[in-house]
Amino acid sequence: MTELSESHDDPFAQHLAAVAVLDDRGAVVGWSRRARELLGHPDTAVIGRPALEVLVDPRDLPAVRQAAARCRRAGGWFGVLRVRHSDGRLVEMGLRAHALARGDGIREWFLAGALAVDVLEWQRDRAVLDGLYRRCPIGLVVHGPDLRLLRVNRAIERVTGVPAAEFRGLPTGCFLLPDDARRAVDRVRRVIETGRPMVYSEQFVRMEWDPARERVAMVSSFPMEDPSGRILGVAEMIEDITERYRAQRRLALLDQAGSRIGTTLDAAETARELAEVMVPHLADHASVDLLQQVTRGEEPAQALTGPFVRVGTSGVGARQPGPPHPQGEPVEFAPDTPEARCLAEGRPILEPVLPPDWFSSPSRQGPHAPELGAHSLIVVPLAARGLVLGVMTLWRSRRPDPFEADDLTLAQELAARAAVAIDNARRFTQQQHTAFTLQSSLLPRKVPDQSAVEVALRYLPASAAPGLGGDWFDVIPLSGARVALVVGDVVGRGIHAAATMGRLRTAVHTLASLDLEPDEVLSRLDDLVLLLAAEQEAAGERPVGEQAVGATCLYAVYDPVSGRCSAARAGHPPPVVTAPDGQAALLDLPAGPPLGLGGLPFEARDVELAEGSLLCLYTNGLIGERHIDADAGLATLRAALTRPADALERTCQAVVDSLVPARPSDDIALLIARTRVLPPDDVASWQLPPEPGSAARARELTSAQLAEWGLEHLAFTTELIASELVTNVYRYAGGPATLRLIRERCLVCEVSDTSHTSPHLRRARTTDEGGRGLFLVAQLAERWGTRYSRDGKTVWTEQPLGGAFT
Repeated sequence: MTELSESHDDPFAQHLAAVAVLDDRGAVVGWSRRARELLGHPDTAVIGRPALEVLVDPRDLPAVRQAAARCRRAGGWFGVLRVRHSDGRLVEMGLRAHALARGDGIREWFLAGALAVDVLEWQRDRAVLDGLYRRCPIGLVVHGPDLRLLRVNRAIERVTGVPAAEFRGLPTGCFLLPDDARRAVDRVRRVIETGRPMVYSEQFVRMEWDPARERVAMVSSFPMEDPSGRILGVAEMIEDITERYRAQRRLALLDQAGSRIGTTLDAAETARELAEVMVPHLADHASVDLLQQVTRGEEPAQALTGPFVRVGTSGVGARQPGPPHPQGEPVEFAPDTPEARCLAEGRPILEPVLPPDWFSSPSRQGPHAPELGAHSLIVVPLAARGLVLGVMTLWRSRRPDPFEADDLTLAQELAARAAVAIDNARRFTQQQHTAFTLQSSLLPRKVPDQSAVEVALRYLPASAAPGLGGDWFDVIPLSGARVALVVGDVVGRGIHAAATMGRLRTAVHTLASLDLEPDEVLSRLDDLVLLLAAEQEAAGERPVGEQAVGATCLYAVYDPVSGRCSAARAGHPPPVVTAPDGQAALLDLPAGPPLGLGGLPFEARDVELAEGSLLCLYTNGLIGERHIDADAGLATLRAALTRPADALERTCQAVVDSLVPARPSDDIALLIARTRVLPPDDVASWQLPPEPGSAARARELTSAQLAEWGLEHLAFTTELIASELVTNVYRYAGGPATLRLIRERCLVCEVSDTSHTSPHLRRARTTDEGGRGLFLVAQLAERWGTRYSRDGKTVWTEQPLGGAFT
């Protein structure tokens, strides 16, 4: 029984079925060995006796008679009835009956029976096989060991349109394109050789007669074996997953686009990323054209007057031509082109199949258009916030399948995402232009005339940062032929940082005009930054606990007469000093706290610089790039400054080339100064005692020195200035006076004393005997002022060398 129940053979086969023969009256005239085994009746107990009497329970007589009647009418019958075993129990059996005609004209009935459970199992197996071959929607293909087809089911027939019977004997992979057929043969051969199944492998199954139609199938292959393990062939279940494959591909493309499009705040770069994402996943060629206003960061006009600029292109194939317009050149769309219609109507254009004469229109003929071989086209507008920014065009030429509605939907989704990124980039560019304009107006446009140093400058804005930084530099002429060199960096980015930088730069100019010491200048700047932060916090422009305004600054004053430099820094990188012999080293300056912390002191340090030395001031963007270590950056900077005799502009560019990447991530301000020393013959200095005759002595010395310099035309005014200033020292300071004349771009007259009392300019009344000296000095000199030092003060005047005072 177990053998029968596990067998998949026909239970009515001759070697398995119980057989009985009945005569026309229903008596048993034949009884097989298998019948004896199943029902227990020996031949002598049944042969010659009526079957109804021996084999049928009285309760089943109505059903048996009804079946017999149908059998007589139809000449045969099949069904399930209960048959009585020799031990009295009833056995359900499947019975098949049909009439037998003997040669003598007598009719007999042939009955074949099997246990009902075996019959039902066999019927189910038959139903499964019938379903697989006739009604199953999944394709079934049976291959022989010789790689020829043995059988296919109706699903394969429906897909190919070839009757199933015609497949027998054909080679594996028939009707497929050569590449797809080769993969199919390789898979079947691998299963035959290894005896291991291959499940859920994806394969293209494009037909030879319809190569343009993309088909993808999920194929599971398994070997068929006989009881001895010999491989009889390979069966394959083939499921059409074309739509699923396309959906997965679209989702993958959307996911890829999310990470590849909009990686920078650059409209042109975003357009190029969009074109590259489209090829080859969706199109063979892609071009992205933007309004020229968009590339400049301007708001596009509603009328779409153009011009357009081709900024993004991509294509497959080394021999495929590029776009008719190189990237960046203006593009014009004739009225009958799909791009023009797309822009005019504000909707996408889908041309699944281009007619053969599509390129016959002159407006569609370009130097590459006939060679392109395009047969399908999609044009999608790039729109964001209700504004059309440009248009994207997709072509298919190599892929034989045309664009479909789903492809258009995907292209629209990707274009919409890219349009948002492009618009963000446009608005960022607009903000950058505004900040650049503001910053350009705040930074010095040229180096002022001065004799102390030769200067080379570089300002390099960040290329990818969200907004400009607050880096600045300055060269400020001071009294006594001195010069102030300033470099600073405001914390933060954008317009606010640029505006803060402008306020600090103005403050530095004001403090420099007071001739304050470097540490005093930084202390005053620190107070200003604290004031700005308080204003910003009061206005609610920053979160609580975050620093609103912060800055670093380096302030240095160089005197070309003494060759000394006094410098102080507030949280700023130290300057690099290169001696005339090429030895470059960091200037040892106390670091000082950044501006805006308040309450902490700053310390200045003096250093003597030989003539021809280089003094390099910079912001941290030069050495603080993420791709280099700060110490390594400083080493590279020192190496680039070891040739002090080279042209200063060349040295400055060498620093930039060594340290600045193509796209710096932070703003960079760089100032390199080569020191000069005034010739001793251009400086004259005398010490005068605190006595009444010193004023006359000052006039004599001044007159003689100006005669030696050939500046006799300035003798009268300079004598008066020197006399009045020395007289003031005698009257109000009470100590010795130092008179110094400097000949450079102008004539400088300085009188120094040990007092810190500030002289005041006032208008004397007609009855006053004094008080007119400083007023005369102010009228005679082009500029005048007072500077203070730790040892006292200096009153200075400047006169042009060109002519005498009139």
